[in-house]
Amino acid sequence: MAEEHAAPRDSALRPRIPRVPGGCPGPGPETRPWAGVRRRYTPGMASSPPPETPAPVPVIEVRDLVARYDEQVVLNGINMTVNSGDVMCIVGGSGSGKSTLLRCLLGTLKPVSGSVRVFGVDMANAPDKERDAVYRRIGMVYQSGALFGSMTAWENVALPLQEHTSLDGKIIDISVRMKLGLVRLAGFEDRLPSQLSGGQLKRVAFARAISMDPEMVFCDEPSAGLDPRIGRGIDDLIRNLNRAFNMAFCVVTHDMESVRVIANRITMLAPMAGGAQVVFSGTAEELDACEDPTVRDFVNRSPLKEPRWEPAEILKQLVGED
Repeated sequence: MAEEHAAPRDSALRPRIPRVPGGCPGPGPETRPWAGVRRRYTPGMASSPPPETPAPVPVIEVRDLVARYDEQVVLNGINMTVNSGDVMCIVGGSGSGKSTLLRCLLGTLKPVSGSVRVFGVDMANAPDKERDAVYRRIGMVYQSGALFGSMTAWENVALPLQEHTSLDGKIIDISVRMKLGLVRLAGFEDRLPSQLSGGQLKRVAFARAISMDPEMVFCDEPSAGLDPRIGRGIDDLIRNLNRAFNMAFCVVTHDMESVRVIANRITMLAPMAGGAQVVFSGTAEELDACEDPTVRDFVNRSPLKEPRWEPAEILKQLVGED
């Protein structure tokens, strides 16, 4: 009786928890609806198949693209697909149309024929409003960095947020510091571009490119002009951002060492009569195994065949006679 008077008044409202042997509380039959039900064993029950991996979603689709400047055809029949989470490297020698393809992808050059779709939007024919919506979902890292020289690193990274969002100033400050921290430039907020090294300039450019948390980032020669160790740091930055945020990257480069570090897909362009074409599409391992002479010459850095410049050869080219 003493124990009953010592119990709290609401003890009658508390459910009684039965105890299993040993004194530990355990579920009773009323809390085990499966009690007394015998399960039939089915072979393979314990090893159920893993959930299916979702199909990759295309973020860039290029179909039969033809582009030219005046009467010169630069790209002829280009096809390429970049899926979400991909790091696509567009490679090729100088004059192979890599930068022209990038301009078509960004919608700054209208192709003669074919189509370029980014997030399903036709970049050549979509109205400005639809293209602007795409631009809010992508970032761009220019070859030179393209930072505003009169603005600090903080101001350069904050600019897209100030122009395209209505975020509070304190939130923008936190976001900018986080992005600079991601590229290992915490503490450099007040530095002007003239006070930064080449590698630091590129890192600020990356911080600005990801300031709006894009789904896709375009890079034009991100390691150009950097020494090998700094260039490798930029490669690691691309891979880390890709893995951490599942950002897709489309990188224009001719640096094959960089390609082997960052790319999971490669598209190679080569100049042909009538305009550059895709001569390879696949992984780095498939590129190394490819036997196409154009691909092998590029990968192995074979010297270009220079024209002969003997006086007789020059006269022949000028006159057009043997």
